[in-house]
Amino acid sequence: DVMDVESTASRFRYDKRRTEAVVTLASGESVRGFFFTEGGTAHHEGPQRIVDLLNDERGFFPFEIKAVGGVRTVLHNRSHVITVAVFDDEARRDPGYDVAARRQVALLLTNGRRVEGTVRIYRPEGRDRVSDWTRQPEQFRYIESDTATFIVNVAHVVTVTEVPAS
Repeated sequence: DVMDVESTASRFRYDKRRTEAVVTLASGESVRGFFFTEGGTAHHEGPQRIVDLLNDERGFFPFEIKAVGGVRTVLHNRSHVITVAVFDDEARRDPGYDVAARRQVALLLTNGRRVEGTVRIYRPEGRDRVSDWTRQPEQFRYIESDTATFIVNVAHVVTVTEVPAS
């Protein structure tokens, strides 16, 4: 029955949200466009964040860009993403954000760029050092600078240096 197939398919369909960001690739290119995130996720309350989308799978993800002649969707390989600059407060939606240990760090990336900012370490007291942050399992993690919030691919982090709080 066609009706049953359609109702079954709609139960598994999620509405996508367009979330703006700037992706910096290993090729040296920075591309402004939109991620397609889901309205909900099994990992936490609220909508899926870009960091969830990047950490949930391997391989390629769709990214909408403005191109000559209109809008088009390209597929970027996650492993070649160095950073993603996000424009909303998605890092603050992490459960435990307000109580997580904060550490000031400077990251040297494979493209030669340095990013300085705050990382949050979601570990028990005594296991909340910068070295503990480097051992977390997530491939993509937040760093909040004075100018932007970045999601950094740790495979493209060459060094992590703790910066004394000023």
